[in-house]
Amino acid sequence: MDDLHTAVESVFRREAGRIIAGLIRASGSFDLAEEAMQDAFAAALARWPAQGVPDNPAAWITAVAHRKLIDYGRRARTRRDKADDLLRETEASRVEEAPGVDADTMSFPDDRLRLIFTCCHPALNVEAQVALTLRTLGGLTTPEIARAFLVPEPTLAQRLVRAKRKIQDARIPYEVPPEHLLPGRLASVQAVIYLIFNEGYAATAGDGLIRPELCSEAIRLGQTLCELMPDPESTGLLALMLLHDSRRGARVSSEGELVPLDEQDRSRWDAGRIREGLALVEKALRRGRIGPYQLQAAIAALHTSAPAAAQTDWRQVAALYGELSRIQPSPVVALNQAVAVAFSEGLQTGLRMIDELGSSGDLASYYLFHAARADILRRLGRSPEAADAYRRALSLTANAVERRYLRRRLHEVAPDS
Repeated sequence: MDDLHTAVESVFRREAGRIIAGLIRASGSFDLAEEAMQDAFAAALARWPAQGVPDNPAAWITAVAHRKLIDYGRRARTRRDKADDLLRETEASRVEEAPGVDADTMSFPDDRLRLIFTCCHPALNVEAQVALTLRTLGGLTTPEIARAFLVPEPTLAQRLVRAKRKIQDARIPYEVPPEHLLPGRLASVQAVIYLIFNEGYAATAGDGLIRPELCSEAIRLGQTLCELMPDPESTGLLALMLLHDSRRGARVSSEGELVPLDEQDRSRWDAGRIREGLALVEKALRRGRIGPYQLQAAIAALHTSAPAAAQTDWRQVAALYGELSRIQPSPVVALNQAVAVAFSEGLQTGLRMIDELGSSGDLASYYLFHAARADILRRLGRSPEAADAYRRALSLTANAVERRYLRRRLHEVAPDS
């Protein structure tokens, strides 16, 4: 029975986005599609113990879910033509009559693409976009998403309800945007996926630094986006996530303490992830349309390619941050460039750049600004100033792992703290 549950869960994780995308297109309703899919998975748990797992479990579940939609329509006395349309769509996929049917034939090729753009429509706020994307395309349950983002389950459930209602009330179309709107809308989709990854890679609060399930889901969504829409920036985004994720196992010690990049055991990095990420960076850059995700991926590639921290090509890292700052200027990018300059041209030079950035006040509440400044001051032996900067950073972060790291550094420069 455990093997059966594992098989069903595996299908759900792998195929949920594909299945529900087709069901939403057929029914016009997120709620009906989710209900049909859940009922189909429940039917699998009830019937597969006796019948065995079918050769194509995704096709079986898809066909059953479509028949569930027909049943809902009949019970609700919906228009006969709508029920007939659904019946015709699923006639060819009846499990008993066509057990070997390929799941790919059951939905239009761009159903998931339609769903991605619907979930990330600009009429929805970012929190709703993230929750709906993880719930539908990612296949995560409401409790799983709530736990990942450290919000109460009822709050997350309400967020999903409001998002679906907004889609219905605002008549948000279930479609890939027209060509003239596509670049901006695609950028929104990429931003949502990267936001999910970042929350998994460096949790803003809680007891753990990393939430692996969010990193994995973001990478899976990135792979789906690249499969459906092979855009250079989407490829760059996937490469960036893979290269960052390759270092996951070395970022926290066995005692649960944060390990900074220059102190990580590089033998613990995931070589397979690195190879895949490096290949994708090269593939994206060859397209000749350089964008922010590709530049960030190229920077990550320099870090992961260095055999040791001391062999990092910091001049090239600084140059890439300079180019990123040119096409997508932000105080955070400028801060990263200043840190790269500190390690390539000298700590004093980098510190001057950081202090100039700090004079604007834009980074006053950004804990990594104070942490980076503290690190350089520590390396320069300016312990009292470093201690002040570490204390400021501590006051601005809520993540327990990061706080322990900052306290340890603070104690190094100010033992009495």
